[in-house]
Amino acid sequence: MSDPFDGTERSLGQLVASATAEMSALVHDEIALAKAEVKQDVKRGAIGSAAGIAAGVVLLFSLPMLSFALAYAINTWTGGHNGDGGWNLVWCFLLSFAANVLLACLLGFVAYAKFRKVKPPEKSIASAKKTAAVIATVKPHPRPEAAKALDKASAVARSSV
Repeated sequence: MSDPFDGTERSLGQLVASATAEMSALVHDEIALAKAEVKQDVKRGAIGSAAGIAAGVVLLFSLPMLSFALAYAINTWTGGHNGDGGWNLVWCFLLSFAANVLLACLLGFVAYAKFRKVKPPEKSIASAKKTAAVIATVKPHPRPEAAKALDKASAVARSSV
């Protein structure tokens, strides 16, 4: 920013141009801050979405193959491979299904944890509120010549009434 007390007086046009340029820079900086915050939240949301989709894919497509393999493995581990019968295949398939549901719940929890971290761009909102508060309190300061002219105009207006 330029020094307002550098000994030279600037014209009204120069002051307006300077204020416009500084406001433009401020708005651009706030937009850049908002983009950075939104980018971070989009990344978290994408990871959470990917985990949720992965949970659905695992539950949907792996159940038939995984369930059969796991159920027959349980039957084999319980003695079914040597002719002793082992556990009934119904219980083996139910245990296989429970393992798949547990895996899907774990992936769903990861998705939920990632989605909880997605928040509104708080820094950008706070910065915009501060800027709005500063701009709302700004009042023009009339120049001494303008103040004299304003006093003369009001005196004339009062005398003509």
